[in-house]
Amino acid sequence: MTAPRPADPADLATLRADLAADCSRCVGLCCVAPAFAASADFALDKPAGRPCPNLQADSRCGVHARLRDIGFPGCTVFDCLGAGQRVTQHTMGGRDWREGPEVAATMFAVFPVMRQLTELLWHLTEAGTLLTDGPLATAVEAARVRTEAHTLAPAPDLLALDAGGWRREVGELLGQVSDAVRAEVPGRARDRRGADLMGAALRGADLHGASLRGAYLIGADLRGADLRRTDLLGADLRAADLRGADLTGALFVVQPQLTAAIGDAGTRLPTGLARPGHWSTGTTDVDRSRTRRPPRRR
Repeated sequence: MTAPRPADPADLATLRADLAADCSRCVGLCCVAPAFAASADFALDKPAGRPCPNLQADSRCGVHARLRDIGFPGCTVFDCLGAGQRVTQHTMGGRDWREGPEVAATMFAVFPVMRQLTELLWHLTEAGTLLTDGPLATAVEAARVRTEAHTLAPAPDLLALDAGGWRREVGELLGQVSDAVRAEVPGRARDRRGADLMGAALRGADLHGASLRGAYLIGADLRGADLRRTDLLGADLRAADLRGADLTGALFVVQPQLTAAIGDAGTRLPTGLARPGHWSTGTTDVDRSRTRRPPRRR
């Protein structure tokens, strides 16, 4: 049986407590395992499996407080959703990649698999709070339990797991949840799933209850847009302008999406997500009345 609809914003955050990254219980996996290239997101090239030069012996970042200022905004966007400590403490029993090539190779291979699983847990946990009892709620809970079981599997089983296949299967289930929840929105906006909306002029747009799943919204102007109950699973919000936008009840949003976007104090956030520290503390002057449709009688 799934959890009931959350009574207040704290409930979903509590359910997701073990999906928060705890760097004190990790060995800097996100600073070693992935590769990155010199770009607007990273100030230098780093091949996969090589420690970032900013990584300290205690597995902490030596420039964490200045990452954006010195050319590493890509690091501030990444969130392992607890995958790092799961690999370090459970899968590898507290071992460190510095112990030797074999340990390092296993940790670095398992880490991206675990990251996919923790993101699925993030979404499935949310989905469980959106549904009342019924076949779909039962299927969501079964998928959540199975995903949690995968995270507890030994390293060989994780490496053998078809993570992509499981992700697609869960994605279809989340799509059913999205359809069921958004069906409650009267006169909902048309679906733009997977749409190329890079740099689109969507200021004040009525996107209430739409699907923007997998949409490319890089650099889109969404100031003052109505994104309530909008499905944003996998939507690319890099440099999207969300100042004054209303994301109340937006579906399947992860923190990195918000961190990669532009926002302000007037941006209304989905339950359980934090306002990024680099967002403006001011508000954008937007006429919200243009973005809201009056409720229709059923």
